[in-house]
Amino acid sequence: MPRTNRKKSKILVKRAYEDARPEDGYRVLVDRIWPRGLSKATLELDQWERDLAPGTELRKWFGHDPKRWDAFQQRYRSELESEEMQERMRHLLAEADGQTITLVYGAKDEEHNQAIVLQSVLSSLNGG
Repeated sequence: MPRTNRKKSKILVKRAYEDARPEDGYRVLVDRIWPRGLSKATLELDQWERDLAPGTELRKWFGHDPKRWDAFQQRYRSELESEEMQERMRHLLAEADGQTITLVYGAKDEEHNQAIVLQSVLSSLNGG
């Protein structure tokens, strides 16, 4: 695939329940379901990319169980390999236009969640 001359974005992850900060840059919610108890104004998002989140079946199967983390990562990465998902990720990187991208998620577990997997995949796609 030819490389574009687009600027590289730094990609971060952050819980939805943490305050938005200017250094977050382009904020994208990457959950299929809106985080409980939060309003749209509170989250201060640039985009909600629910379709980049794991599919419903995978999300329910995982249930944020650390014992399923390795298998979850493999399955989610497989979902992200589809041409549709690749296009969504390229579009997200283009929309950010070199700004920092902060992937916002609602899970309590800061080590075992989809945003971490998506961060890794996006970083690779971004040439990082």
